[in-house]
Amino acid sequence: MKFIHTADWHLGKMVHGISMIEDQRFMLQKLIRLIEQEQPDALVIAGDLYDRSVPPASAVNLLNETLFTVNVEMNIPIVAISGNHDSADRLAFGSTWFRQNRFYLAGKIEKEMFCPVIEGVHFHCLPYAEPGVIRHLFGDDSVHTHHDAMNVLTGRLSEKMDSDGIHIAVGHAFVTGGETSDSERILSVGGTGNVGAELFAPFQYTALGHLHNPQAIQHPSVQYAGSLLKYSFSEAAHTKSVSIVEIDAQKHVSIKKETLKPVREMKVMTGFFDELMEVEPSDDYIKIMLKDEGALIDPMAKLKHRFPNILHLEKASAAPTAFETTASGRKRQNELELFQEFYTGMTGLPFSIEKKAYMTSVMEEAKKEDNRS
Repeated sequence: MKFIHTADWHLGKMVHGISMIEDQRFMLQKLIRLIEQEQPDALVIAGDLYDRSVPPASAVNLLNETLFTVNVEMNIPIVAISGNHDSADRLAFGSTWFRQNRFYLAGKIEKEMFCPVIEGVHFHCLPYAEPGVIRHLFGDDSVHTHHDAMNVLTGRLSEKMDSDGIHIAVGHAFVTGGETSDSERILSVGGTGNVGAELFAPFQYTALGHLHNPQAIQHPSVQYAGSLLKYSFSEAAHTKSVSIVEIDAQKHVSIKKETLKPVREMKVMTGFFDELMEVEPSDDYIKIMLKDEGALIDPMAKLKHRFPNILHLEKASAAPTAFETTASGRKRQNELELFQEFYTGMTGLPFSIEKKAYMTSVMEEAKKEDNRS
């Protein structure tokens, strides 16, 4: 049995006000070419097909075109679930008759989840659901966290499993210890959104979505596919891929990560303005961290001539810090010490000897002017 594991397409995503739809179309065309090459027995999509519960028409059309190509034209079975960004009810529309063409879409959690069997392999769908939904659905007042909810779901599934069969879980969750990025929506606060990897022990492979780094956790059978594209600059160092998973009759699992190169990369560049203006032009999505201390006249417009897809510009110095000196402490400081504290707090930069000498001369001249008046 061979299947391709992908997740977190986030169709309709906007990054710094820029639509990613054409970049997503490019990547999905690459995925289709990979499917043509690999001829898998199934395609697995582990949640967050859309970026929001009410996606734009362009995202709906792109998803429709992609799934039609894979499932109808290429006759490849698809197993897909909803993620925390999707609307479970909207995604579930038509799922019962989709099964007639081996498109198995689990939008919302049900007490008795449909379990498709493809080439003798059992796929157990675990679409994203809040703990309160699971608590109400199963009448279990002990469910308060995502771990509790997943424990109920995987426990019920394991009770009915054929021990001789091959079982794959498809879920959308934050496994404890996973590496996060800025573009992932937090599931809950205080660690209650975490799920222990040990809950997936009954399965030969667990195909997960939610965390955007394909290497988010290191586990032999619990794996993230990662997101289709880089959706924040915190993901700049990620290598995006899909997983080609093969399982033999002896239940041995082999996993190959297949990199899909985007039409534009997402990069963070740091340097002085004049240095950056000498860098080779690039169409990639760029975040620039300027090392210049002084004011610059419209640096964004000038940099756009070299980097037309620059999305963010900021100073590379540390973020401003709050002043913690007490009022009585400030009274014991002279004007130069107060200015030094203000400058360091606002810029995060050291107050050098040269700056100190310059400000001393400015303050002395100001005092002379004040005395003359």
